[in-house]
Amino acid sequence: DYDDLCALFDEGDTLHRQNLPHVFQKPSGPVRDTDHVLGLISDEDVCLFVAQVKGQLIGVVCVIIREAPSVPIFVPRRYAVIDNVVVRQGFRRAGIGRALVKKAQEWAEAEGADSIELNVWEFNRGAFEFYQQLGFGTASRKMSKRLT
Repeated sequence: DYDDLCALFDEGDTLHRQNLPHVFQKPSGPVRDTDHVLGLISDEDVCLFVAQVKGQLIGVVCVIIREAPSVPIFVPRRYAVIDNVVVRQGFRRAGIGRALVKKAQEWAEAEGADSIELNVWEFNRGAFEFYQQLGFGTASRKMSKRLT
């Protein structure tokens, strides 16, 4: 499934490259090298869930368990981060993304996470709406200013 997984990641990456070419670039090799993917699979604090239709990967979510930094200002907590969600074009708006996020949430809860977080780039209005429909709200805002 490595090639199909890379194709999915590339579909999501392409959207980001097109909208933020000063941040994202097309890699000269695979979009995710095998060591990276194997590292995700072997890490007990990471889970990849995929959606398939007739043996073809059509969706993926990557969720990671994290601990709050051990700095006095932070309440000690275990939380999850959705690192990536991609549903192949042509299969969107059919509940696949919703099902993948639900599986990520269920896994995070089973792993003792008290919340689940994610990052959405400002250009991606469709993602904002999707996550809001799933009950996510804005907790912070990362801001940027180009200097060159």
